[in-house]
Amino acid sequence: MTAALGISAYYHDSAAALVDSGSIVAAAQEERFSRRRHDPSFPANAVRYCLTEAGAKLDDLDRIAYYEDPGLKFRRVWWTQVGTAPRGYGTFRRVFPEWLAWKRRATDTVREQLRGLDLGAVPPVVYYRHHESHAASAFLPSPYESAAVLCVDGVGEWTTTSLWRGVEGRVEPLAELRFPHSLGLLYSAFTYFCGFKVDSGEYKLMGLAPYGKPTYAPLIRERLVDVKPDGSFRLDTRYFEFLLGQVMTGRAFEKLFDGPRREPESPLTEREFDLAASVQQVTEEIMLGLARTARERTGESRLCLAGGVALNCVANGRIVEEGIFDEVWVQPAAGDAGGALGAAMLAAPEAGGRAHVRAGRDAMRGARLGPGFTDDRIQAFLEEAGLPHTRLEPEELSREVAAELAEGRVVGWFQDRMEFGPRALGCRSILGDARDPAMQSAMNQKIKFRESFRPFAPIVLAEDTEEYFQLRQPSPYMLLVARLAEAQRRGGPAAEGSGEEGGGEEGGGEEAKGLDRLRTTRSAIPAVTHVDLSARVQTVDRDGHPGLHRLLSDFKALTGCAVLVNTSFNVRGEPIVATPQDAYRCFMRTNIDTLALGGLLLRKSEQPQWTESGDWRDEIPLD
Repeated sequence: MTAALGISAYYHDSAAALVDSGSIVAAAQEERFSRRRHDPSFPANAVRYCLTEAGAKLDDLDRIAYYEDPGLKFRRVWWTQVGTAPRGYGTFRRVFPEWLAWKRRATDTVREQLRGLDLGAVPPVVYYRHHESHAASAFLPSPYESAAVLCVDGVGEWTTTSLWRGVEGRVEPLAELRFPHSLGLLYSAFTYFCGFKVDSGEYKLMGLAPYGKPTYAPLIRERLVDVKPDGSFRLDTRYFEFLLGQVMTGRAFEKLFDGPRREPESPLTEREFDLAASVQQVTEEIMLGLARTARERTGESRLCLAGGVALNCVANGRIVEEGIFDEVWVQPAAGDAGGALGAAMLAAPEAGGRAHVRAGRDAMRGARLGPGFTDDRIQAFLEEAGLPHTRLEPEELSREVAAELAEGRVVGWFQDRMEFGPRALGCRSILGDARDPAMQSAMNQKIKFRESFRPFAPIVLAEDTEEYFQLRQPSPYMLLVARLAEAQRRGGPAAEGSGEEGGGEEGGGEEAKGLDRLRTTRSAIPAVTHVDLSARVQTVDRDGHPGLHRLLSDFKALTGCAVLVNTSFNVRGEPIVATPQDAYRCFMRTNIDTLALGGLLLRKSEQPQWTESGDWRDEIPLD
């Protein structure tokens, strides 16, 4: 038996994961405990949770596995600053004291901070290369005996894109692209230029793309990135500022793309829509080229994906749609948090082979690797706080919640163990009726408090997927975008360049542009249909997610519809809820109508803090 604790930290989305002889015991991101979104600090709370879940102390482990090589990363940072001198001197003065003091010896810092937890003697600390950790997280828990493995992100130590072959419980490197030539940084540059935050706003840019036309794509190919037929590419770094370390773009970008960067929170214009559509199109072209090369180089019929760019579910969907591989599996924690898992799996391999593959499934347990809470523990919290509730058996709870959803109510759904990764997959979710044309706007503006253009994702019974979506394979982790099935479409045009046909807007006349396109009903499930007739689909099967499957089945029995809206249980700017206390706060501070905390059902109108004006008197201590 070999047990290891994997750690990623000090950049963004720090996390811990505990693996015992190839079996994943626990994994969680620090942000869920600290309540600081994308928390980069040492994941002390996540470490404590993983050890508690395993019933272990540090001295029960064989090793600690850090997710990247800090010395090699330091050399990349050093040579980048030397190469840009004297322009990068300001960045040099700002970041180098930290690198010289401790970041270049991050594994020593990890050891010291683990000692400070007083949880036993610290075992040896080892490290793996950043992309090796990504590759391991992609292949080792996958359901495949062998596969091509493609990792694409901003940058690790030097590598930005890497191709591997996974076979017999190991990953073998085949090829790589190196900094500064990075697809992740290209996408982040446009994220920044369009007024969103780097390392967190990229998914907003992806969601914005269908509102625009790829008018800038030829200019991007001509000036910014030289794309080869095999998917390899080179950036023209004269147009970027990220080498200097402070911002992503500058005057050269402004001259190329018709003016200054959009100020955050200012109104979106056609330029931002078109920029998003353009860089998304180029990203998809590169990913398709890389996927074809991966198939040719490895001869494998299955593909595993990881790295931050693997969270671009539109590009993932294109790879599936093109049929380059027979099957595609994406690590649900594809970003840096997943590096902790990959490092732990490398450090604690399964001695007898990968048993989950023989069982015909992946090893991620539906990504339900975080903390869970028993009904007794939840009830004790509610009773201590004096909060009205009803305790129900699972079947009864499912029927009650299905009825609430069928009547147009929004439900906070807090069940089972918390998901690992950025997606809520039916354990820390907000659910709604996908048939309601007003649901998308209501959820964005009155519950999530976020931008109106943001689409919501559907959950669908796996056995009914083809009735609703054109999807070639299961999508249990909500990491594939698919087109809406023809039978679900209700007129109204698709986005330019989507390959769909459509006439004018409802009632005739000229086609709407930009955010005005939100007003057009395009499908029988409008709350989860994006303006280009696509959706980011999560398929739900009985064995993989029995409670959520039961709820969808009960909703279908009432309505004839096997689809619900699923969005993460949080508001804009906050991490997904982790505890019943977090969930209750979010419930009371938003327009969620009903809360299912395990088997405990709460209705907003019955809560003592509720007022008819919708305000919440935050007087009852919840901790």
